[in-house]
Amino acid sequence: MFLNPQKRKFVPALALSASAALLALAPQFAYAEGVDAASEPRKAKPGLPLASLNAQVFETVAQDTVTIVLATQVSEAQQEAATRKLTETLDSVMKDAKAQQKVQARSGDYRVWPHTDKNGAITNWRGTAEVVLESSDFTAASKLAAQLSNRMPIAGMNFSVSKALRAEREQALLADAAKAFQARAQAVAESFGFASYRIKNVEVGGSGYAPQPMPRMAMASSSYSAKSAADVPVEPGTETISLSMQGSVFLLERK
Repeated sequence: MFLNPQKRKFVPALALSASAALLALAPQFAYAEGVDAASEPRKAKPGLPLASLNAQVFETVAQDTVTIVLATQVSEAQQEAATRKLTETLDSVMKDAKAQQKVQARSGDYRVWPHTDKNGAITNWRGTAEVVLESSDFTAASKLAAQLSNRMPIAGMNFSVSKALRAEREQALLADAAKAFQARAQAVAESFGFASYRIKNVEVGGSGYAPQPMPRMAMASSSYSAKSAADVPVEPGTETISLSMQGSVFLLERK
């Protein structure tokens, strides 16, 4: 079982966006024009310079979910025989897999197709079926995969951060992102001779989730043993979760 410490990286360094970079030259300040006093803060008057900036914070999180793909292949002279054999294996594996409460099981890819010779004549029918196991209990998932491997060998394995943990860590990063944005806004103001700032607008963005393709191992034969399946390493890694804040601030009160 992994217990990797989570490392949080705070990014207070000043790194302006392209629009904020315009502040490098005083004549190129962006000024708010036509500001409605009723809809803006009291000090946000027409003529105040406007700076756009962003801040981003990171946290390294240990992957807490393993996904294991089991797969089998068949080759039969008749389509009906190939379909029946695949279905029987799939039903048998799914029944045993769902009996394990610590591991979620679902069916994956299922295909039956004709194999032809060089003249286009069908010589036999081939098929493949998959069962996908997913769990936060790595030991239980590995043990179950080993037990089922005599019927469906392991074809792929992947580790990830669960949606629940990702949402939890992004929520925790909000306070750090807000502090980073405020520190950057104050630094921008002071760099150009202003005493303070007032926020005009802020947008929050997360790192999002981009599922990685499941690596497929070479399809094993039906003699693939439970012992060889147990030898497959179950070692999770880490992922970097980020949260960003971007927006605009009015620069107030020249020193």
